[in-house]
Amino acid sequence: MAKRDYYDVLGIQKDASKDDIKKAYRKLAIQYHPDKNPGNKEAEERFKEATEAYEILSDDQKKAAYDQFGFAGVEGMGGGQGFSSSAFRGFEDIFGDFSGIFDTFFGGGRHSSGGGSSGVRQGANLRYDIEIPFKDAVFGTKVEIQYSRNESCPACKGTGAASGSGKKVCPTCAGSGQVRHSQGFFSVASTCPECGGEGYIIEQPCKECGGSGTQKKRQKIMVTIPAGVENGKRVVIPRQGDAGPGGGPPGDLYVFIRVKPHEYFERQDLDLYCAVPISVTQASLGAEIHVSTLEGKTIKVRIPAGMQNGKMLRIRDEGVPASGRRGCLYIKLMVRVPAKLSKRGRELMEELARVEGENNSPNPIPLAEIAGE
Repeated sequence: MAKRDYYDVLGIQKDASKDDIKKAYRKLAIQYHPDKNPGNKEAEERFKEATEAYEILSDDQKKAAYDQFGFAGVEGMGGGQGFSSSAFRGFEDIFGDFSGIFDTFFGGGRHSSGGGSSGVRQGANLRYDIEIPFKDAVFGTKVEIQYSRNESCPACKGTGAASGSGKKVCPTCAGSGQVRHSQGFFSVASTCPECGGEGYIIEQPCKECGGSGTQKKRQKIMVTIPAGVENGKRVVIPRQGDAGPGGGPPGDLYVFIRVKPHEYFERQDLDLYCAVPISVTQASLGAEIHVSTLEGKTIKVRIPAGMQNGKMLRIRDEGVPASGRRGCLYIKLMVRVPAKLSKRGRELMEELARVEGENNSPNPIPLAEIAGE
């Protein structure tokens, strides 16, 4: 794909401010991020293209070189060659000022660190696995679940500090949340061991929660399972995860669904499948039979005369309901030959054989014909 002008990529003018450049990139990064577009190669390329443009235009030196000489001016500086080694200094490095983007991608599980961290961050997301009957997955249901989560401590209101006390800037890292160590020519930053990266320390921890700001509680909630949900899918319950330390907002609860197999029905997308036995005479002469659906009602099904074993009948609007429409029910007809015949039944079958004639030297059936049944 031909390389596009960096300003065109971000949709900005040449005189755009740094803030405008950041806003433009943030919008594109949210739209095309691979986590939001799994398997979409075009979105992935757009994301890389926008990141490369942002890397050049957000740096005064690189931007000046690009403005004067174009792509040739930034060769070896991270532009004009896809991603450079500096392009991914770390996801937080690139999105340093975009606190909201982590909410979009990861449910807000990031917190501001360094440069005087506030210590307020979103709580962890939680996972809950449930198994539901096949019928409930098709038509939807409500399920009550119980689980443990960290809730904001009522004594300190999530601050972690005892009443009347507060927090002070960490003396070890001066509020940055990081300490630096020199290793030869390099300076390496690591999480401050004193404050754990928060940038502050609690003078008098709350006795109820030990300074964590949260307490483990048992919770009971009702979860709505939508009609048509498939095995392995998840339902997200916002703000029902762990409360955030330091009074931060709670994370989300992810309910993963496992669907039990049904004894008689199977599913493909919005269609249901089942098999129904019919007699030789019903298959030969045709008949009207009554079939029980997954929904629990009985429907009339007409079998045409001369129906062969394994043939499918389609019943519209008896499948899975979803998105304002409903799939079909496919009924596979299984012709059952009686294992034992009464004396009269045998006489009738023998008479039928004489009337219709029997082929005692049949040729093999073509495989294509079998596949088309």
